[in-house]
Amino acid sequence: MSPRALLLAAPLLACAAARPSPPQEPAPVCPVAPIAAAVAVPADMSSAPAAASALLLRNTRLIDGTGAAARPGTDVLIDGGRISQVGPGLTAPAGAAVIDLGGRTLLPGFIDAHTHLTNDPQTSHAEAVTRDVTTTDADAALRGAANARITLLAGFTTVRNVGGTLADRSLRDAVARGRVPGPRILVANHAIGSTGGHCDDTNGMRPDLFPPPDFTVGIADGPDALRKAVRHQIKQGADVIKICATGGVLSQGDGVGAPQLTPDELAAIVDEAVRADRKVAAHAHGTLGIKDAVRAGVHSIEHGSMLDDEAIRLMKKRGTYLVPTVSVGAYVEQAATAGKLSKDSAAKALAIAPRMRDSLARAYKAGVKIAFGTDAGVFEHGTNAREFAALTALGVTPMDAILAATRNAADLLGLRDVGIIKPGNIADLVAVDGDPLADIHALERPTLVIQGGAVVRPPSWP
Repeated sequence: MSPRALLLAAPLLACAAARPSPPQEPAPVCPVAPIAAAVAVPADMSSAPAAASALLLRNTRLIDGTGAAARPGTDVLIDGGRISQVGPGLTAPAGAAVIDLGGRTLLPGFIDAHTHLTNDPQTSHAEAVTRDVTTTDADAALRGAANARITLLAGFTTVRNVGGTLADRSLRDAVARGRVPGPRILVANHAIGSTGGHCDDTNGMRPDLFPPPDFTVGIADGPDALRKAVRHQIKQGADVIKICATGGVLSQGDGVGAPQLTPDELAAIVDEAVRADRKVAAHAHGTLGIKDAVRAGVHSIEHGSMLDDEAIRLMKKRGTYLVPTVSVGAYVEQAATAGKLSKDSAAKALAIAPRMRDSLARAYKAGVKIAFGTDAGVFEHGTNAREFAALTALGVTPMDAILAATRNAADLLGLRDVGIIKPGNIADLVAVDGDPLADIHALERPTLVIQGGAVVRPPSWP
C-alpha cells in the first residue's frame, strides 16, 4: 500500500470538534481526509495536540534543527502528538502507521516570525486604501482563515502575526480549537505607535473620514498613554507586543528611517510588556530608531534596514534578534517599478531595499542572531519559503537559514518544544525532496507536512 493510501486509511487525526478526553480515556478518533485540517492546539501552546495513533517515519535524511550535520537513514517515531524516539532502525509499535520517506529530507516545521495572515497583497495603492478601510474584522478573519491554511500547507507550522486587528486573535483561537486549519499563531493584535506614525492606519486619509485613533487600536503618545496601549492589547489577548519605532515603506507621509518613539516612550512600552511576560518586536528601518529600540530592551528588530556598526554591536551585545524580511524588500522594489505603490511609498521602497540587503549581510557576518520572518501579507501567503533563498543569496549558509526558521525562531518566540526534532518535542515536521543544503529552493516544495503528530499534507510520492 502506498504511503498516501495508508495515511488516508489510518485514523491519525483527532476529531476537530471533539472535546479533550479525560487523561484516563482514549482520545476520540476521526478518519483522515485528504489535506486534513490541523488538530486542536491549546491556545497557550504549552502542550502538543493529541494524535490518535503512533506514526513511524522511516528512512529520513534528518536535519534536526540543532545545526548538526544531516543524518541519513534516521527514523522518527511520533506518539501522542510528540516525538517519541529518533534513531536508526526503530520498531513500529502495534497499530502504528508507517511512512517510508525513501531518503527524503526531514526537518522541523518552519516558523515565520513576521506575518500578517489577515492581510492580502495590494494590487495598487488606491485599491488597498479603499478596500482596507471598508472591511471589518469579520472580513479580515475570513481572509486569515484562507491564508492560514495556505501557510500551513507550505510547511509553516508556527507563525507570529505582528500587527493587525482583533481578527488576528479570533483566527489564532479558531486554529487552536481545531475549527480551521492553520499554523500555531502568536498574535500582537494592534501594533503600537505614535500619532501620525507607521502604525497609524489613518495616515494619508482625509481627516474628516475617520475619528482620530486612540490607545484601543494602538495609537498613543507619551509614556503613560503607551503603557495603557500595551495593557489594552494584552487585555485583548496579545501574545507579543509589536511597536513601530520608525517610519515605514507602505505608510504615507512619514520618513522611512525617521524615529517615531522617544527613548522614554520605548522604555515604558518594554517595561510594561516585560512585566506581563510579553516580548516586544520593533518595526525599525532607521538607524537611530533601531538603536533606541535595542537600548530600551526590545527582543527583536523587524527589517533592520539601516544598521550601522554601533547598532550591530548593540544587537550582538544584548542578544537582540534581527528578523530581516529580505524577500519583502525585493517585492516592494518590484511593486514600485510596476506602479503598484503610491509615489511616496515607491520612492521609499527603492531607497530602502538595497540597504536592507546590505544590513542583513553585515549583521550576519558580525554574528547577530537571525530569526526567519517574511512580512507575508504584503506579498502572497504560501510563498514564505522564498525567504530561504533570499537569505542565502546574501551570504547566509543554507544550514543557518534553516536554523533561522527553526531553532532560532522558536527561541525568539519563547517556544521551548518546537523548532528542534528531539524526543519530547511537538511533532511539527516537514519533508522535502532532495538536499536543501545543496539546493535551498527545495524548501519551497514540501512533500509532507505534519503538525502536532497529524498529517496535514499527505506525502506526494507514490
